[in-house]
Amino acid sequence: MLSLEKKHWHDLTDKESIDALETDAIRGLTSDQVYERQKCFGFNQLSVKQQKSNFRLFFSQFNQPLIYILLAATLITLLLKEWVDASVIFGVVLVNAIIGFMQERKAIKAIAALANAMNYEATVIRNGQKRQIAIQQLVPGDLVLLQSGDKVPADLRLLHSRDLYIDESSLTGESVPVAKNTALLPTESMLVDQHNMAFSTSLVTYGVGKGVVVTTGDATEIGKINALLARTTKLQTPLLKKMEKFSQALLWVILLLAGMTFLFGIMHGESWLDMFMAAVALAVGAIPEGLPAAMTITLGIGVARMAQRNAIIRKLPAVETLGSTTVICSDKTGTLTQNQMTVARIVAAGIEYEVTGAGYTPHGKVHFQGETADLTKNKALSQCLKAGVLCNEARLFQKESSWCIEGDPTEAALIVSANKGGLDHEVLHSDHPRCDAIPFESEYQYMATVHHHESEDTHLVYLKGSVESILSRCQSMLDDSGHEQPLNTKLIEQQMKQLAAQGMRVLAFACTEHEVALGAIGHDHVAEQLVFLGLQGMIDPPRKEVIESIQQCHTAGISVKMITGDHGVTALAIAKQIGLFTSVSQHNVMMGTEIQQLDDQQLIAKVQQVSVFARIAPEQKLRLVEALQAQGEVVAMTGDGVNDAPALKQADIGVAMGREGTEVAKEAADMVLTDDNFSSIVSAVQEGRGIYDNLIKFISWTLPTNVGEGLVILMAVLLGTTLPILPVQILWINMTTAICLGLMLAFEPKEQGIMIRPPRIPNSPILGKQLILRIIIVSVLLVLSAFWLFHQTLADSGNVAKAHTMAVNVFVFGEMLYLFNCRKLYVSPVFTTLLGNPWLMFGALFMTGLQVLYTYWAPMQMIFHSAPLTWLDWGYIMCAAIIIFLAVSLEKLLYKSEVATKF
Repeated sequence: MLSLEKKHWHDLTDKESIDALETDAIRGLTSDQVYERQKCFGFNQLSVKQQKSNFRLFFSQFNQPLIYILLAATLITLLLKEWVDASVIFGVVLVNAIIGFMQERKAIKAIAALANAMNYEATVIRNGQKRQIAIQQLVPGDLVLLQSGDKVPADLRLLHSRDLYIDESSLTGESVPVAKNTALLPTESMLVDQHNMAFSTSLVTYGVGKGVVVTTGDATEIGKINALLARTTKLQTPLLKKMEKFSQALLWVILLLAGMTFLFGIMHGESWLDMFMAAVALAVGAIPEGLPAAMTITLGIGVARMAQRNAIIRKLPAVETLGSTTVICSDKTGTLTQNQMTVARIVAAGIEYEVTGAGYTPHGKVHFQGETADLTKNKALSQCLKAGVLCNEARLFQKESSWCIEGDPTEAALIVSANKGGLDHEVLHSDHPRCDAIPFESEYQYMATVHHHESEDTHLVYLKGSVESILSRCQSMLDDSGHEQPLNTKLIEQQMKQLAAQGMRVLAFACTEHEVALGAIGHDHVAEQLVFLGLQGMIDPPRKEVIESIQQCHTAGISVKMITGDHGVTALAIAKQIGLFTSVSQHNVMMGTEIQQLDDQQLIAKVQQVSVFARIAPEQKLRLVEALQAQGEVVAMTGDGVNDAPALKQADIGVAMGREGTEVAKEAADMVLTDDNFSSIVSAVQEGRGIYDNLIKFISWTLPTNVGEGLVILMAVLLGTTLPILPVQILWINMTTAICLGLMLAFEPKEQGIMIRPPRIPNSPILGKQLILRIIIVSVLLVLSAFWLFHQTLADSGNVAKAHTMAVNVFVFGEMLYLFNCRKLYVSPVFTTLLGNPWLMFGALFMTGLQVLYTYWAPMQMIFHSAPLTWLDWGYIMCAAIIIFLAVSLEKLLYKSEVATKF
């Protein structure tokens, strides 16, 4: 039986690979061999991990402390026969469970999307015959034929390659199609450098080839990513972690206070039934029923705001996670850069020209020392640009208002640079019709085209390729006036190195006249005595807005790391241009080969010291995210390819590209950028911070009411007096104020200076000392005011219903004025305008209307045991509310925190 213990295939020769796979390089496998290998290796498909049933997945959403509290509240209100209130509370629980269930179902689709990516046919040779088969039928040893437009069906060791280019960007992050060959490679070669291999699901963009299947299904590189994706566990968001701790603490406090209420009442000789009802009233009062709804609505509003800024949120808690982000790990191509190759420098006749403009839009100029170059005078420049257009297979065209390309991005960049220099590429092709060509071959590293120059009745041959290949064929070079002069190889190589040091991809150009018969040009005709025309250096330029966004991140205390499959020199050049480094000591790049040699602990120790990681393999992206998380960082990770999916899923927030991203990446991510722009991430971070602020504002607003209601009940029991607020009245206060008042804080605009704060410490409590002090102050004032006015009214009028109504309105209007103090966490409303959130005023007016109905409308009086109040009574209530408002304003002024000075 065939054994495939060999882990590397790129370091074997063609014959060694064929022998190891026990196949035939001409006839392929026999039918019997295929049958035996399918029994041994199975089908060429990815395994899908068994997931929870929908039933289990749905009910797992109820396994949260805060949900326990709400379920308890539902049970208690049912015991009190408050059917409407019980329905409302349980409705909140149900909505949250449905949302959580839908989010988890979406996350599970990531693996399904990856499996669906492997559903097409392949051309194979079996029994000496060419056949089309479903790729699931492939086995190790099968011979596969490749041509332009094919998806690679399995991992192949290439046996033959002619002008073969494969787009591996979704797997390796390489920004341009990779030229493939059959040459032997060193054992230590990284995945991105294995040019004699073709990997499953990558796309053939040009040429033809033949390979032998070395691995199928889960053993392929895409299969390894599938395994990583299935094994990766999604971490809880910082908000959910804090809310879980907060809910657990709140649960124990509520149970403790309810128990104390019951025991103290029994000790005072009260009946156990009355004390049970008092404990129930305390529990109902202390439970923040509106908190889950407030979280959901606040996060939902954040989703809508982010959508307006090109960020689509797929998982609701991710909205807040952005505000907690401490590290952004970004891909380079298309996110930090424009993903449009652009010629930036041209060297002709020893003179270096600058090319302005970026991308495929042909707007810009060719400059020398600030002056526009004149092609009628700069002959060598003119010929260099002309060669770039004619020795070219790409096409540049305008579609509606944008410029588009067909073909290789580097060739399209040459057309654009010629247009910027003043040449019309369509006119050039018309005046110089192509007669013949030598396609690019990796063995020769150049391409040549033959053109008939009608005005001079000559044949011109233009060459384009690597500097080494072109220079070796030249014996002269053009000077600026268009005359030949001796070739200065040393100068050209020096200029080439200068361009390469700036991260540019450098192409060389040459020409010659030839009198060969039409269609008869060969490599021997352009082997020597060519005229060197010049160099063109191109780069995928950074997005202009990224530089400012990187600076914003640094100001906000967020570090940015570039993780790319591209070359180290290119990545370093882009990193310098966008200001990625904050100190000279950071000007370094860690390569994938270096990471391969580090164990997990060594990587954790070094990951903070490096800002650029280049030639990174898929599993290394995942390791980098895990290493940063081990340091306590909250990591946002961007990506667009299949290779990014495990890291996107593992990150605290995965960010996929909407335009160029694969479906696998989008399904694994929490957020999708519709414009593939890094700046949109920074905008989303800003929104996330604002959302977290609004959640904290709601919590700091709602807790004094809940604590105060509980303390009122406890104090009444301790003093042996009548309960100032009944359980049904507590439910009225909690539900109506949460909806009419508290939820209005979700619409609060972002506070000034939000992006000059450092990120929140991930392990910090959800409420700081100052906010806890404020909650205590407001709670105590509410308790004292309600208790005093209840007993004062009871003593004056003897009307228990009226006394209850006074206490209820103290809580409502005390909360209302306190709400305006919660608009800013650290600034008194005395120094801020009331404008900016019209919803707040609307909520206050609506709540006032409800309280008028509560107090004076007969049906409400019957349901909630309320009674009419006089104008003097309302005066007492408003005085208590104003005292609460002023007390909090004074507390803000006295508490000189570091945060307060920033606003």
